Amino acid sequence: DGISLDALLKKRTTGLMQPQLAPAIDKATRKQFPEGIAAYGTDALRFTFATLATQSRDIRFDMGRVGGYRNFCNKLWNAARFVMMMVEQAGATDAATSAASATSATSAAGAANVAAEFSVADRWIRSRLGETLRAADKGFAEYRLDFVATALYEFTWYEFCDWYLELTKPVLQSETSSPAARRAALQTLLEVLEALLRALHPLMPFITEEIWQRVAPMARSSNTPMARNSTPDNPSSIVVAPWPRAGDYARDLESEQVVTWLQTIILGVRQIRGEMDISPARRIPLLLGNVSAQDRKWLDAHGGDLQRLAMLESLQRLPPGGAEPQSAMALVGEMRILVPMAGLIDPVAETERLSKRLAKVQSDIGKLDAKLSNESFVRKAPPDVVTADRAHVEELRATAASLTAQIAKVRTLLN
Repeated sequence: DGISLDALLKKRTTGLMQPQLAPAIDKATRKQFPEGIAAYGTDALRFTFATLATQSRDIRFDMGRVGGYRNFCNKLWNAARFVMMMVEQAGATDAATSAASATSATSAAGAANVAAEFSVADRWIRSRLGETLRAADKGFAEYRLDFVATALYEFTWYEFCDWYLELTKPVLQSETSSPAARRAALQTLLEVLEALLRALHPLMPFITEEIWQRVAPMARSSNTPMARNSTPDNPSSIVVAPWPRAGDYARDLESEQVVTWLQTIILGVRQIRGEMDISPARRIPLLLGNVSAQDRKWLDAHGGDLQRLAMLESLQRLPPGGAEPQSAMALVGEMRILVPMAGLIDPVAETERLSKRLAKVQSDIGKLDAKLSNESFVRKAPPDVVTADRAHVEELRATAASLTAQIAKVRTLLN
């Protein structure tokens, strides 16, 4: 629920066995919690404790982690809102289609009778859900709630919210998508979300119950495992709903390979954008070199997804041995992904910007080197502080080397 600073001070300094410590406690509290403690909610706190349930005898509790898991609750809530909105919009569209085609004897069924056509993304998220549930089952069996929490967190945040929702948006929002593909995406969204809520429930009971009460009726009316395995007496609460079965989601290695390949290319493009300070909203050309037969097959099948998710202006394969323009490069296995720099950046302005960053990094390196060469500091400072400073110097040196290489690339465009 959180607490104000005044209430916290009173709580921490009242009834002390050593009253003389009250001023020091007051001072420390004001420094650590200058505005009191914010309200983060039960689910965020409970999930934090689950992640801290390691085999260690010590717990490093940090309010920042509680705030992070409150953001996780928000992420789950927003993802559920998106899924329900897509399902409701599809229902409204189906109803309108059926009404417009009322002369047909079979139109009353609408799109609900269309066979689902599962995409590689649909197959991938099911496969990943199965692996996540197997990891959660193992964690519970070994009394490792931290393993359970980590597996569910990573699947929810990264795989379901960050990747799968983005992969399904064009299917659901494009007028050119087939009814079969839309039905498969909607069914998968409902199926995965409903099962995920049941898996998260022991760790986050309140938000999962709230969302499940809205999602479960939708899932029961669809062709999901919940609908196929439900009994006449459907559970009225998630707390008595059956635990999701990993066996309902078989491993699909092919879809995992394809999506991993897509992710690696997209992340490589995003890394190049970051290094070259290219706006994420700007569409850029992408060249692909040293393309294997497998790469060509996947490009033919998923090039459209790649162009949309990586915000590409064009996607072109270079012929074997073909000349490559001056480009920023990343590797995906043996394949080279290249973003031509000509026309994307102002070489003079970019050189100036990178040179300023390099000067700042070199200045920081000089300060830390001077600090670490001071024998008095090294002798008196806590060992973890010295170790952290040395690690930071190495990071800064790597950054300086990267900036120097970037400046050299950009300067070639001035010739």
